[in-house]
Amino acid sequence: MSLKVLLNGARGRMGEAILRAADPAIFDVCDRLDVDDEMEPAVERCDVIVDFSHHEATLHLVELAAAAGKPIVIGTTGHTAEARRQILSHQDRIAIVWSGNYSIGMNLLFYLTNRAAATLSELYEPEITEAHHHFKKDAPSGTAVDLARRICEGRQWDYDAVVVHGRSGITGERPARQIGMHAVRGGDVVGQHTVSFFGDGERVELKHLATDRKIFAQGALAAAKWVVGKPAGFYEMQDVLELRS
Repeated sequence: MSLKVLLNGARGRMGEAILRAADPAIFDVCDRLDVDDEMEPAVERCDVIVDFSHHEATLHLVELAAAAGKPIVIGTTGHTAEARRQILSHQDRIAIVWSGNYSIGMNLLFYLTNRAAATLSELYEPEITEAHHHFKKDAPSGTAVDLARRICEGRQWDYDAVVVHGRSGITGERPARQIGMHAVRGGDVVGQHTVSFFGDGERVELKHLATDRKIFAQGALAAAKWVVGKPAGFYEMQDVLELRS
């Protein structure tokens, strides 16, 4: 029997990619919702929820999922720290998979970034550059934020204390502990992320280039299949792929 999936954000670019990638022998996308559609009846009908809508819609959907005991895969980005806290407060009731990026290659980059940050000394200064299409509404990307968090984990840094978003004016010398985040927007770029560690005499760069949204759709569907039946808790794509540093 195919898995009954509620897809929220079905008319967006990622929603359309998920619909194209969903094998009907495995996935029955029984409800395709978008802005202003009624969610509660659809939540009751499904086995798992996949949300690629808008960050303002995610909390309400998670609340409904928690009330119904349905696992959810979250692909929205741009949440405030408080919104993220409220969403994750439901992890003791349902299984939540939440990643800034669902591609397999990108999650390998997360792993490699963490290992590079832990292996290279603090003399190797990290910077992150990301590029996306001109329709993207938030910056930096959720993927770039996740990459910065991997660096902080590897170096035991406080994210809020070390991340800066671009630079302008008389900034002074670069502090020893800092991660510069830089967002580029234009054209039809699906996604490009580069992590650079600038040393004295050499530079280490790790890069991922996405050319088709199907890689994210395939990963999100793999997460949806994986999370059904999992204990309540917070999971990332790293858990789905059994890829942990």
